Amino acid sequence: MSMAITREEMLAWAGYIQEICGIQLDDSKRYLVETRLVSLLGELGAANYSELFYKVRSDVSNKLRSKVIELITTNETSFFRDQAPFEMLRHKIIPDLVDRRNRSGIRTPIRVWSAACSTGQEAYSTAIVFKELLGDMSRYDVRILGTDISNQVVAQASYGEFSRLQMDRGLPPETLARHFSLSGERWKVRDEIRSMVSFRTMNLLESYSFPNLFDIVFCRNVAIYFSEADKIKMFRNLSRYMAKDGCLIIGSTESITGLCPELEPKRHLRSVFYQWKQ
Repeated sequence: MSMAITREEMLAWAGYIQEICGIQLDDSKRYLVETRLVSLLGELGAANYSELFYKVRSDVSNKLRSKVIELITTNETSFFRDQAPFEMLRHKIIPDLVDRRNRSGIRTPIRVWSAACSTGQEAYSTAIVFKELLGDMSRYDVRILGTDISNQVVAQASYGEFSRLQMDRGLPPETLARHFSLSGERWKVRDEIRSMVSFRTMNLLESYSFPNLFDIVFCRNVAIYFSEADKIKMFRNLSRYMAKDGCLIIGSTESITGLCPELEPKRHLRSVFYQWKQ
């Protein structure tokens, strides 16, 4: 049974949560904060959410800060989640990209960023699309980076192992057989797919840098939790690392119109992606 959080405690926690991970919570989300943080309340022996707040803010190691992030963030994902963006990759974005980049005798470099990757299904799904579409990968240098604010889910993604329940969500049996092998009671990504993907922990609202620009950037269903100011900050940060002919793919119900005026929407069938204005 969770302990009730007062309005004053909720205001303090909402401000702190927005500060550390951008998620905006109003007073109607009191129950969510209670249920997500009640385990930490018991673990630290805090009498109430005010005392818990003090303990977290006073922790100079930032380990408790990381625990709060992991408890609060939503890590809902699945393989090939919302099929339309992956069909757009397969039939529009990757063929166009390869046509523009392909040079005789040179391995074509392609860089993809799965921002807010959770446990890695989006990144691995993208690698599978590349493998199935391009076939002989020796002609291409495809590198996919998955990033997430949670250390815990980045560690899970890096293992490349998934439960039967996770595999049953969005993954056709023939795709499972081709690209995964059974390891005990879990399914493991085959090396030819795993070798394309790497992961790291990162906060999309903090400063960061990369040694290269990305040809494809996924950032789906992240901005829906942010304030307008944080949405602008995040998308401008993302666009700084998009190649001039690169593509940004966001959630099907999202729009960046007015947030990032330097990018314009392009439509392909039922999906939309964004590119730099020419």
